[in-house]
Amino acid sequence: MNPARQRWDDLTPARKRLLIGVAVFDAGMRAWALLDLRNRPVDEVNGPKAAWGLAITVVNSAGLVPAAYLLFGRRRG
Repeated sequence: MNPARQRWDDLTPARKRLLIGVAVFDAGMRAWALLDLRNRPVDEVNGPKAAWGLAITVVNSAGLVPAAYLLFGRRRG
């Protein structure tokens, strides 16, 4: 069976734990990035806030898009 097409019940317990861990990490990163974006003034954001918000919420990235925002999307004061 194609590993990308496996069902949840077909996964090993270790893979299930890994997927849950990645999902929790991603959710935490998204929440942190979205809260920061909401509370940060427009002049302290590199690029349009709406574009960052859309990318953070829509793109499935395992935490990479929120990390990119936190590293590169904020201007240092």
